[in-house]
Order: sequence, then structure tokens, then C-alpha cells
Amino acid sequence: MDFWPEFMASSWGREFVAGGFGGIAGVVSGYPLDTLRIQQQSSTSGSAFSILRRTVATEGPQALYRGMGAPLASVTFQNAMVFQIYAILSRALDPSISAKEPPSYKVVALAGVGTGAIQSLILSPVELVKIRLQLQGSNYTRSKQADRYKGPTDVARSILRREGLRGIYRGLSITVLRDAPSHGFYFWTYECMREQLHPGCRKNGQESLQTMLVAGGLAGVASWVCCYPLDVVKTRLQAQSPSSVLKYNGIVDCFYKSVKADGYSVLWRGLGAAVARAFVVNGAIFAAYEVALRCLFHNGSIQTENTI
Repeated sequence: MDFWPEFMASSWGREFVAGGFGGIAGVVSGYPLDTLRIQQQSSTSGSAFSILRRTVATEGPQALYRGMGAPLASVTFQNAMVFQIYAILSRALDPSISAKEPPSYKVVALAGVGTGAIQSLILSPVELVKIRLQLQGSNYTRSKQADRYKGPTDVARSILRREGLRGIYRGLSITVLRDAPSHGFYFWTYECMREQLHPGCRKNGQESLQTMLVAGGLAGVASWVCCYPLDVVKTRLQAQSPSSVLKYNGIVDCFYKSVKADGYSVLWRGLGAAVARAFVVNGAIFAAYEVALRCLFHNGSIQTENTI
């Protein structure tokens, strides 16, 4: 009975809940663009707009939200852990700095790398389920998969039954290779941009809502651009299942065969949709996180002047 009040009374509890709010805001705001990115990466042709038009015409607008249950169900824990792990690592890597002083940009980047590597253990199974659901109505899987999944739970149960625990972590290595450096860029860009847009805010925490949205959006864009080719490879690897003939035997094989078949441009296929989504989603994540944190702590304020 007393767990929740005591949990919320701690700094960890409030950061955990604030991170959850940020994650939910990010998923809801950017999921349709994420579906377009996944379908464009796995296809051999077609722009984001043509895929959007075809998907809506054949399956309806709800198809853009197919598979959202998996990331939405786990996003509170996942996103909260990302911010909490980052906070712990950023202090642990430079214990000489007081709690009132912001960590150096070098420590921010290193803490981001560590955060990305650790959170991949949570993210990899979730993205595997999401990708299988997002692609089951596309040309990529229509001819390769006889089963139609009913939802995230059905996908996870099917993978565990056919492939075991190893199957549910298919793509873990490429996920770590993608997320470790991208999270380093992610937090480093956010801290740099918020300080550039609102000098002194790293110490006083008085940045405007506009600063949160723009800095968060640019952080998301930077993190995706730096790792996008790895994300294309990850999508193609995780789209495979033992029920069909495996096209790729690993990361290097997938990279080689993809480039050989479609050229180096295939590694950047869907980047436009990914960048657009990254700006919207991560602007929402950081804004929701910062606003929730201030509300929970009751000791911060958000400037309203010059905000959007």
C-alpha cells in the first residue's frame, strides 16, 4: 500500500515516471512515420509517399498503427530506464562533479554510449515483434509468411515456440552496434543544442518549451543519421523468420547482399521518413520528460515566452 508514495518520493521514482511520459508521447506522435520507414527499408522500390498511399488504400489508416501495442506496452519501462541509466552513468563516470553541476560533454557522450548498449537488451525483442507486425501486410512478407499474427503477444509466442529464446533476441548484436554510438550522439547533441539555444540552462534548468522541442528534435535527427545504415541491416535481419528461406546469414552477409542487389543507396532508403519521425518523436520525448520532471519535483519552471 505504501510502495507507490514512497517510490514517487524518491528522485529515481520521479525520473522513472517522467521518462515513461516522454516515451509514450514519442510513440504516439511518431508511430505512423516509423511504419513507413520499416516498409520502405524492406521494400525494393517506392517512395515514402507512394507506400503511404498504397497502405492506406489497401489496408486503411489503422495499418499505420499496426504493432504499436508492443512498443507502447514496454515504452514506459524502456524509456524510463534509458533516462535513469544515463543519469547514473553520467555521474558515475565523473564523480568529482557535484550534483548541482552538469556533466561535461565528454561524459555526456560516454554515458550515452553505455546507455544505448544496456537498453538494447530491452529494445531488441520489442523491435523484433514490432517489425514482424509492421511487415506482415507488405510485399516483403506476404509471399514468405503464411501465418497472420493477431497482435504483439501472438508474435512473441510464435517466435518463442519456433525459435526459442535465441529467436526472440534475433538482431541483438546489430541493435547494440546501432544504439551504443547513436545514444552517445543523442544525449551529446541534446545537451549542446539546449545550451546553444538557451545559454545557462544546463545549470539552472530554465529552458523554454521551444528549446526542449527543438533540441530534442535535433538530437533525434543526429542519432539516426549517424547509424542509419546499421538500422537498415537490422530491419532486414529481424524481418526474417525460420518459416521462410533465410536470405541473410548475418550482419556482414546482409550488408554485402543488400549493397550488391540495390547499390549503396539502399543503406539510406527511408532516411527521409526516419529523420522526419526522429525530429517529431524526440522533440516530444524530451519536452514531455522535462515538463513531467518539473511537475513531479515541484521545484522547476518552464518559460512560456517565445514558446510554440
